[in-house]
Amino acid sequence: MEFRKNDIVTLQIEDCGIDGEGIGKADGFTVFVKDAVIGDTVRAKIMKAKKNYGYGRLLEVLTPSPYRVEPKCPYARQCGGCQIQALSYEQQLAFKESKVRGHLERIGGFHDIPMESIIGMEEPYHYRNKAQFPVGRGKDGRIITGFYAGRTHSIIENRDCALGAAVNREVLDRVISYMETYHVEPYEEMTGKGLVRHILIRYGFFTGEVMVCVIVNGNRLPHSEKLVESLREIPGMTSITLNENRSRSNVILGEKLHLLWGQTYITDKIGDISYQISPLSFYQVNPQQTQKLYAKALEYADLHGEETVWDLYCGIGTISLFLAQQAKFVRGVEIVPAAIEDARRNAQLNGIENVEFFTGKAEEVLPREYEKHGVYADVIVVDPPRKGCDEVLLKTILKMQPKRVVYVSCDSATLARDLKYLCENGYQLDKICLVDQFAHTVHVETVVGLQRKDT
Repeated sequence: MEFRKNDIVTLQIEDCGIDGEGIGKADGFTVFVKDAVIGDTVRAKIMKAKKNYGYGRLLEVLTPSPYRVEPKCPYARQCGGCQIQALSYEQQLAFKESKVRGHLERIGGFHDIPMESIIGMEEPYHYRNKAQFPVGRGKDGRIITGFYAGRTHSIIENRDCALGAAVNREVLDRVISYMETYHVEPYEEMTGKGLVRHILIRYGFFTGEVMVCVIVNGNRLPHSEKLVESLREIPGMTSITLNENRSRSNVILGEKLHLLWGQTYITDKIGDISYQISPLSFYQVNPQQTQKLYAKALEYADLHGEETVWDLYCGIGTISLFLAQQAKFVRGVEIVPAAIEDARRNAQLNGIENVEFFTGKAEEVLPREYEKHGVYADVIVVDPPRKGCDEVLLKTILKMQPKRVVYVSCDSATLARDLKYLCENGYQLDKICLVDQFAHTVHVETVVGLQRKDT
């Protein structure tokens, strides 16, 4: 039977796709259905049909799965932030393990994978220390803020995200109230007019410090002293800044920052290390789980105080400073100059002197330092972006022949590709552990320990 767009099908959901969508079959025709979970029987409308598969929209859950739960957030289906909130947390963890294992088997060609149990969260809600809320007008003309609906730029109004810090709501209430009182216009993407584009909030889970950064299509906020006055009433308020972004693009933050009150950063901790975080800093959004992730990376690095370590894609030095507690010397590399400035400041803040930071592309800095200056490494730690490691970088790692490589990944497909390359050229998988940093989403962090075969 041939299926077409707008056909209605009944499906038994038997599997889960890599983006969390349910997968069922109708007469051999595979249908991917967002918001359906394994074990559901559903009615779905086919929205797009290819030859052997299609994409459907969930119309009705006929028989709910034993793994289905009621989402805590009433906007979970519309919002693009959570993909699998309707799935029980235990099954979310099982899905993530299965996804990573599948990539390692299919892309990496690995079998008998030495995978430890996934490290889940004790409390899988209100864990995010950072949120960026777009600002606009609703259909009724009111100023609203919330999150974009999946794959759109339509704002779903929500000031109280189930994944965000509790302080977010109060900050948003006060900013919107100020905008209404002083007739400050929200930005309009279609026309490029209006002033307030986004509200960025960071919260220090260990210090209780709060940061608010208002991103504007200009260089000033009218009556900003009134906004400051209101925000300062919130306990823990530490940093209030204005960020200029006049670009007609999807980029949230511009490069120019103006201090409205307090300081330009907040301080937070991961383990015993303190970090200063500015609005522009990259910092892990889930500090409790990050501590577990870094502890696992440190365990896999197996440091005894005599090792020289390279930390590639080091950001603001989060892993570097963790490693420096147990290594002889650590060198970090990051392409973003502001992040390297933060890394150096963070080393100073913690009194850590056995570190050095380089600005540049890891795939350029590492070969240069190795080939020109003969800089060696006992252990190399990589924590690349989603696209994984550059091939030049992988080749340099192989030339340097460190005893151990620790690979921290946010994308298991590129991880599997890179591990295959390293393991075909002298390394072997020693240990793998998943750490769930992002409950209710399809994302997961993986840390892998590799050993050189001849050690």
